[in-house]
Amino acid sequence: MRADTGRPSALWMSEHAMDTNLLEKHSDWKWVIPARDGMRVPGIIYADEALIRDMDFKVYEQVVNVAKLPGIVNASYAMPDAHWGYGFPIGGVAAFDPLQGGVISAGGVGFDISCGVRTLLTGLRTDQVRASQRDLANALYGAVPAGLGRGGDIHLDDAGLCAMLRGGARWAVEQGWGDESDLDRIEEQGCQSGAQPEAISLLARKRQRNEMGTLGSGNHYLEVQEVSRIHDSEIAEAFGVHQGEIVVTIHCGSRGLGHQVGSEFLKRMAAEAPAHGIHLPDRELACAPLESETGREYLGAMRAATNCALANREIITHLTRQVFASLFPEAVLTLLYDVSHNTCKEEMHDVDGDRRRLFVHRKGATRALGPGHPALPSSLRPWGQPVLIGGSMGTNSHILAGMPESEARSFASACHGAGRAMSRRQAYRQWRGRQLIDDLAERGILIRSTSGRGVAEEAPGAYKDVDRVVDSAENAGLACKVARLTPLITIKG
Repeated sequence: MRADTGRPSALWMSEHAMDTNLLEKHSDWKWVIPARDGMRVPGIIYADEALIRDMDFKVYEQVVNVAKLPGIVNASYAMPDAHWGYGFPIGGVAAFDPLQGGVISAGGVGFDISCGVRTLLTGLRTDQVRASQRDLANALYGAVPAGLGRGGDIHLDDAGLCAMLRGGARWAVEQGWGDESDLDRIEEQGCQSGAQPEAISLLARKRQRNEMGTLGSGNHYLEVQEVSRIHDSEIAEAFGVHQGEIVVTIHCGSRGLGHQVGSEFLKRMAAEAPAHGIHLPDRELACAPLESETGREYLGAMRAATNCALANREIITHLTRQVFASLFPEAVLTLLYDVSHNTCKEEMHDVDGDRRRLFVHRKGATRALGPGHPALPSSLRPWGQPVLIGGSMGTNSHILAGMPESEARSFASACHGAGRAMSRRQAYRQWRGRQLIDDLAERGILIRSTSGRGVAEEAPGAYKDVDRVVDSAENAGLACKVARLTPLITIKG
């Protein structure tokens, strides 16, 4: 989400920090909010004590409010990177049972529907890329459009746009923007079924006509990274991740289309909630019963927006491969995995001994399927799903893998990034983009961006310590650490 309205400043958060007296400490990495005052289930926050104390109190309030929604199952969860979001906390996870009046919430999915991350393996050594680092940075910056409202070279009419919304990454491959082999390494094999382009307004479709294959702005990026440390050599080898080699990570979503879908359905859900007998503890939690007309239409629109994001990342991958081919003809960029944040997925889970069909909201969280899960491709199934954790600009990123116990602990969910420690507005007051770019260049990290303000808003100091976040995720049994990535080049809007 780009909008900063109502988000807390660092001063606000220091004065309104998490009150740990309201939490029950069940372990060093699991904190429980007992169900009370209208909560249908307890709240569970996974984090170490330092991260808990640094969370703003609004996270507590939002976890509690989500626990009051109809049909929620087991608990309202928050991941170690949790911070104040719109309705749900960013880093929030909740599952709903349609047979128990369960709901779907546009605020529980987020505005940037299917914002996600994919990582490409290159097989190149760091010294090879260092020798051409500046040329590579400039070429990527020229090839992949980035920035608020910036379009690309692909222009779709309404028929082409609707085909993209139905086909996702598979459509992109069919159009020549990607490789067939990629599809096996994308959630839902690159195409979310049940998409309904007709449920997306003309305005939302219009916003996307010229934005395919573009990064956008905010915390979205394309980053060239070195595998600087291996934590689990067996899983890393299975993933094809080797220390000292170069990977490329792409972080972006459904651009203006996803934001428009979220905005329109939030208004509609809020207006219709009383007719469904739904009392909203927070208007930002506007929702509709999964079995209602609005609920079904939102699912169809959200799935189409998910396909938009999958196609967008596939096209950017194609553009990235073209750049690498021009500078490193020997390189073959293969897709490790593509994971979406900001989704609601229909999944089967064990609840109280029964296998139940649930709709799992992950807002700023990623699915983290454990070893043996049938949704994983056979090449990854013995090891668990790659969980891709993006750091803030200039800091480490991480590759993790789903763990067997994550199914029972969080509906197979984990964190998705570092998590903001202050608002964009506060970051801009504290840092200047040009100075950050120069400072990072001295550390061997090249930044290419259309906006100095955007760089300042994404300053490393505006985020939590991502290494601490992933340590908490591993210790809580959500996902295990596989490899650490260190940036060399970052392309941003």
